[in-house]
Amino acid sequence: MADLNKLTIAEARNALRKGDVTSIELTEACLTQIEGAGALNAFVHDTSDLAREQAAAADARVKAGDAPDLCGIPLGIKDLFCTKGVPSQAASGILEGFRPEYESTVTQNLFDAGAVMLGKLNMDEFAMGSSNETSVYGNVVNPWKVDARELTPGGSSGGSAAAVAADLCLGATGTDTGGSIRQPAAFTGITGIKPTYGRCSRWGIVAFASSLDQAGPMARTVRDCAIMLEAMCGHDPKDSTSADLPVPDFEAMLSGDIKGKVIGIPREYRMDGMPQEIETLWADGTAMLKDAGAEIRDISLPHTKYALPAYYVIAPAEASSNLARYDGVRYGHRSHLEQGDGITEMYEKTRAEGFGDEVKRRVMVGTYVLSAGFYDAYYNRARKVRTLIKRDFEQVFDAGVDAILTPATPSSAFGLGEMANADPVQMYLNDVFTVTVNLAGLPSISVPAGLDKQGLPLGLQLIGRPWEEGDLLNTAYALEQAAGFVAKPEKWW
Repeated sequence: MADLNKLTIAEARNALRKGDVTSIELTEACLTQIEGAGALNAFVHDTSDLAREQAAAADARVKAGDAPDLCGIPLGIKDLFCTKGVPSQAASGILEGFRPEYESTVTQNLFDAGAVMLGKLNMDEFAMGSSNETSVYGNVVNPWKVDARELTPGGSSGGSAAAVAADLCLGATGTDTGGSIRQPAAFTGITGIKPTYGRCSRWGIVAFASSLDQAGPMARTVRDCAIMLEAMCGHDPKDSTSADLPVPDFEAMLSGDIKGKVIGIPREYRMDGMPQEIETLWADGTAMLKDAGAEIRDISLPHTKYALPAYYVIAPAEASSNLARYDGVRYGHRSHLEQGDGITEMYEKTRAEGFGDEVKRRVMVGTYVLSAGFYDAYYNRARKVRTLIKRDFEQVFDAGVDAILTPATPSSAFGLGEMANADPVQMYLNDVFTVTVNLAGLPSISVPAGLDKQGLPLGLQLIGRPWEEGDLLNTAYALEQAAGFVAKPEKWW
């Protein structure tokens, strides 16, 4: 079989089971592509030796007839997931040299299912960013190219998105705190789902904002995301926020039949200055779902306009608390001390050298909003707003809406460096359609649905009821079938 690296997860699984291909062949095909894709800077830690071992073990399992769906499938793992004995830096200088002695629950679940780890993927430092420009490893480049510019793949899961879009791996893990799976998926023409908060264990994933972070799969199709998500999920006693709920067979729920489903179109997501192309794509997506038999209903989520400010109080507050553990004492980078320096100077110098500018900015914002004089004015108020946003969604779902359709991003991919000198708030506006979902803890998926006039991919977002990822994936499957998006970046790297 030619172009093994271009197979979907479902196609590769079926080929493995028929004996048409081996995991070793699939893995070697992907490793060859990774070697030739240095210009994208997507993979940052090489685990090819481990990948070959895992592939050989997977082939033995397939032969023995003991093969789960993901057995033998080559994946990329975001650098935020701790992987035993393998550098896990969260793309930060402060974790330089850190090799965990344990495996994150999500990666352990994937390995137990027989998945193969090709390597660790680039990302924004500590998952803080929307363009993958804050990484200690340098920028990730979007495989889509329409002019002389290098484009952002989105962030923070930019390495995951670029690797899947460029056919370097069949799927990848991502994490989503305010849109970090869905926005890069939209920018690179792939599919990515953020499950309900608590569906995937956070244990062993380097924390950014603990009440918002959630892991999820990024892959080429809705079916691939369903296969991968089932393997990633499950109750974990090591994570107190992990839900003790059975994990359904998500793939079996992909019928494409959405007759009678009610799809909500929130009027508050029609933003001033939204490009006409996004408006048109949204209208087209609405028409596609209506043609598939769904009922379209205009809905209101009145507190949407407060979501971004609330998110950028809560997320930095939690980050400042979570990142206090990086002090140079136990692991990672430690500053060289001069004579007379005490422990305080060591902390200060280590953090000044180890953290990048965006991380420092958010830690300072977080420390400020948690300080004695401002805790009630900012943090407590943001938490109250979060409750109102969550209630908006609950009221809509209680009124019979099954899913909500919105744009995934306010634009297509922009050029790397184009926002470097802009007000940071301009960058934060990239999350305008996605942060509400994290604040409410809901499942949400980005599906590629068209190209803009430059020829760059655009995505649509579907938001589902809590714990109903299967139903959400089925609605996304219907949208994917109707949109028929098959465009791929032309290889230039």
